[in-house]
Amino acid sequence: MTKQVTLNIDGQQVTVPEGTLIVNSAKNIGVDIPVFCYHPKMEPVGMCRLCLVEVGRPVVERATGRVVMEGGKPKIQFGAKLETACTTPVSEGMVVLTQSEKAEASQKEILEFLLTSHPLDCPVCDKGGECPLQNLTLAHASPQSRFLYDEKQHAAKHVPLGELIWLDRERCIQCARCIRFQDEIAGEPMLAFYNRGRATDVITNSEPGFDSIFSGNTTDICPVGALTTADFRFGARPWEMKAAASICAQCPVGCNLTFDTRREAKSGGKVVIKRALPRQNEQVNEIWICDKGRFVNHFTESEDRLARPLVKKNGKLGMASWKEAVEETSKKLQSKKGEVVVLAGGRLSNEDLFNLKQLADGLSAEALLYTHMDGGEYTTAYGVSAGMNFAEMGKGSSILVIASDLYNEAPIWYLRLKLAVKRGVTLIVAGARETKLERYARFVIRYSYGDEIGTVSELTKKANIGETISGAENLVVLYGSDGLGLDGSSALAAVCAEMVKDRVGKLNNGLIGVWPRANDQGAWELGFHPADDLAKALKGKAVYVVAADPAGDAPALAAALKEAKSVIVQELFLTETAKLADVVLPTQAYTERDGSFTSGERRVQRFYPAVPARGQTKADFAITAEIGKEFGIELEGRSASMVMDKIAASIPAFAGISYGKLAEVSEQWPLVRRGDLYYGGTAFENKQGLGVTLDLTPGSSPKERREHKPLRPDEGHWLAVPVTRLYDLGVTVATSELLKARIGEAYLVLHPEAAKKLDVAAGGRVEVNGSRLEVRLDATISAGVALIPRSMGVPITEPVIVKLKKT
Repeated sequence: MTKQVTLNIDGQQVTVPEGTLIVNSAKNIGVDIPVFCYHPKMEPVGMCRLCLVEVGRPVVERATGRVVMEGGKPKIQFGAKLETACTTPVSEGMVVLTQSEKAEASQKEILEFLLTSHPLDCPVCDKGGECPLQNLTLAHASPQSRFLYDEKQHAAKHVPLGELIWLDRERCIQCARCIRFQDEIAGEPMLAFYNRGRATDVITNSEPGFDSIFSGNTTDICPVGALTTADFRFGARPWEMKAAASICAQCPVGCNLTFDTRREAKSGGKVVIKRALPRQNEQVNEIWICDKGRFVNHFTESEDRLARPLVKKNGKLGMASWKEAVEETSKKLQSKKGEVVVLAGGRLSNEDLFNLKQLADGLSAEALLYTHMDGGEYTTAYGVSAGMNFAEMGKGSSILVIASDLYNEAPIWYLRLKLAVKRGVTLIVAGARETKLERYARFVIRYSYGDEIGTVSELTKKANIGETISGAENLVVLYGSDGLGLDGSSALAAVCAEMVKDRVGKLNNGLIGVWPRANDQGAWELGFHPADDLAKALKGKAVYVVAADPAGDAPALAAALKEAKSVIVQELFLTETAKLADVVLPTQAYTERDGSFTSGERRVQRFYPAVPARGQTKADFAITAEIGKEFGIELEGRSASMVMDKIAASIPAFAGISYGKLAEVSEQWPLVRRGDLYYGGTAFENKQGLGVTLDLTPGSSPKERREHKPLRPDEGHWLAVPVTRLYDLGVTVATSELLKARIGEAYLVLHPEAAKKLDVAAGGRVEVNGSRLEVRLDATISAGVALIPRSMGVPITEPVIVKLKKT
């Protein structure tokens, strides 16, 4: 147990663990010591000097080591100089004065120095209203400056560090928070100081500029208006906006968000999302989010959104009423038993999926999950349990990541595992190609694509690695689908489950799937599964597609849908699949309604409506309930909370979960609150719910795993394997104007020797199954392999053997 230390701060006694910094000890008793450079998630540097306080320590006799007593109390001796509260650890008997005349005089002087060349543009500054410098100036600074206005240092005010982040060099106070975040937290040191003294500037040293997927976090922790995001810059004032709690819908992490919204004239009087900010959840995303989660929300306001039902008449889709659309849907789904297929995407909420599954059961239809990754029955049976927190794993714990590029597939898990290594966790990374996470791994295992299952099976037999896994106090295994399809990921999940099945129910142990979509785990928990052959499953059937675009992803699936008996599509946009539909039902975006997602860690989290629904759109669960009514199937369609009550009553893993339970919170450290923005930044305190982890289903037994036969190309052919990119052409991503530069176009990655064989250089083009792709080179992959990103316009979901041709 950590030794406890008792000290006195401004007359209040406080007991904290040994090693705690003064600034954090004071925070525990509600004493706010002003800071600029210090941030509780980063190493202290004591640069800004704003946190200077008086510190006294008990006088100790050198000869005996005893504390000198005076009047029955320890004699306290204060130092001649002030000390920085952000770098000084507490000690027994210490006395700290944060509001003494000496300390307050120092704070005034430091603020005066900071303001010597700081622009007085608060009325037009993006940070105005939530600016730590503004607040601290009002609280501590002198009302007058002794410096001459004509001697102010001027600098460039509109500097694009990259396409997403802008810098106002005149506002920068050189606290280095942004630089240190990129170095210590993100592990991407793309920012640095340039020049010295009053000429010091922040620069980006990457090409393209500030090319980090975590860049937006620097704007949250910037204590002034120096760093702003491109979408929010000059967009609104903090006091004009309303905050709505939400969950990121882009990957299985389930990051907690807050959407700031306001009604504005330039949007035609509509309420729109102005920015997305992190919401603190120390067990999920702490106070960070990736740039994809921060900038994709603009799909909500897209002019291309569907707003009214469409029904096909005379071969063309035309607008219709909801009554007409629902009646036509019921006619199209009137089929014999086994002739209806419900195909759902993993971006749907738990409530949507539950109603869909109930409808499917009522129609004797197959409930299919649209995905390229299998193995959910193993994460449901052997997943992590309540209390799972990477931040609590340290020395003695091990984490295995296999067939997953977490940097692109689940960026915040990448950050959290990187930081776990600092605490002593043993990280093992196994993959067929180099990934960024390998830099922090103790063991790196390289295998050839197709050898994933054999590699995992042999891990426990390897010296050192086997001992590390079997002897770990805690073991978490994360498996993905890098280079794998349904068969491969199913087989991989099965062998990974063998490593953790004896640890089921133990805190910080279990299997986690790095799913392609936010609620894939929820779909598995609620009874959905992928089809062995989706094209075959769709042909000749009445197909009800919700939140998926199979026709847009693969020509074979488009052909299968054209041969379907009928097609009903429930979507946000008129996708390629929607264009083939007999009926198109417009749905609300998750930003417009209530609901919940189940993360990859099996944590159910609630999201709230941020903006009004567009046009005549309805929530997916409500639409399904209306369709069910036509068939005499009673489904809850009035509210998401009532659907959750039904889920809890019928699905054992969800027992006891309600919207009230999901809204419960507890105190978290660090104490991030909007009232002291200089401490934690503009991340929101979590007042709307930390979520609940699902119970493991006792006695559940996964089905027999799929057979996986590795493909081996012969001479003149290549093994094309699918990989995942963070920025792709997904329906909610492609509509973001800000991210278009980062999405780019489809490409193919080859080994330099393979490119030489094809007589093609980097930047050249090759043809693959009718697609012309730009060539990129990577010496870490096998010479007979070609990497092709998923969801980039090239139909690839599993490894295939192809012939490459230079064009």
